[in-house]
Amino acid sequence: MTKPSFPQAPARQAADTPVGGGIDWRAVFAFPNPVNEYAARITAGLVVVLAVVTLVAGWGWGLVALAAGFWLRVLFGPRISPLALLSVKVLAPRIGHAKLVAGPPKRFAQGIGAALTSAAVVLFFTGFQPAAWILLALLIVAASLEAFAGFCLGCAIFGFLQRRGLIPEDVCEACNNITLRRT
Repeated sequence: MTKPSFPQAPARQAADTPVGGGIDWRAVFAFPNPVNEYAARITAGLVVVLAVVTLVAGWGWGLVALAAGFWLRVLFGPRISPLALLSVKVLAPRIGHAKLVAGPPKRFAQGIGAALTSAAVVLFFTGFQPAAWILLALLIVAASLEAFAGFCLGCAIFGFLQRRGLIPEDVCEACNNITLRRT
């Protein structure tokens, strides 16, 4: 079995340079590719802890914190999210080596988490708390799979959608066969 390659982002071209010294929006909303799988798993573990505490305490604002964290990770990668920063800068380096995996599926998985937690926030604050807790329980299961078993459900969904042609192959060339990433 061959190891997948993770193409680096192409060098910036003049067309990518902001006119008049403006903001480079691609850089603002950049997501790393590849990413350290250990950092992603640690972040998922921290999400599990926060989600379980939120569920046990029945704390609606915990849902808001979870949703905000997912949106920060989707939009800005690990640069702003407190949980991701703790994982990337403090905890994952203690493991020693990095295990690199493709970034786009991880961003997709964060997007699913953002959608689930955002829906849970809306349900909770509109009086449908049991439905919010069900969504949170689903999130706990998915994040636990990532954190404790190394199985990213969102990444598997990404791979499925890519194989069906719903996500173009050029979004993540290393993802064309998700089983290669497990080696």
